[in-house]
Amino acid sequence: MTLLRPALTLFILLALLTGGVYPLVTTQLAQRIFPAQANGSLLPEESSVRGSALIGQVFTRMDYFWGRPSATAETPYNAAASSGSNLAASNPALDKAVSERVAMLRAANPQASSAVPVDLVTASASGLDPQISPAAAEWQAARVAQARQLPLDTVQRLIAENTDRPLLKFLGEPGVNVVKLNMALDALTTAR
Repeated sequence: MTLLRPALTLFILLALLTGGVYPLVTTQLAQRIFPAQANGSLLPEESSVRGSALIGQVFTRMDYFWGRPSATAETPYNAAASSGSNLAASNPALDKAVSERVAMLRAANPQASSAVPVDLVTASASGLDPQISPAAAEWQAARVAQARQLPLDTVQRLIAENTDRPLLKFLGEPGVNVVKLNMALDALTTAR
């Protein structure tokens, strides 16, 4: 009994600290310092929410930029089932899927070069990635400009404006958030 009482007291104290006090303090700090990020990096559009800057969406219309394929279960970009495809590079099923995606992208973008950017045909590790490389966005620019009846340089300017660059070059690669870029396209088209 002499050992049980201090152990039980320490257990209750640590449970209160790590299960109650710490989460409350970190939540309050996050709400004060980074409120947008703490609430899911939501993207407002007029009186509703378009989505999150952290999770991709499916775009299939010709007048939108298309993101990376999603490998999540049941539906694309399903945040409740985040996962990669788990197919090895030597798997014939992956080769077939990539070949089909390349053929579909080339058919939809006949004015683009035949070299399809790899991030347009392969899923990310999470299956939720909302970003593509600036090269992948540029590769689609002519199709989107033609579908929206916009000058190509206007669409390229939107790509440049929506390219996120790392704070320091060695911390990562530039990326274009497809949801934000398509929202910018919609705003530009609505304003015309």
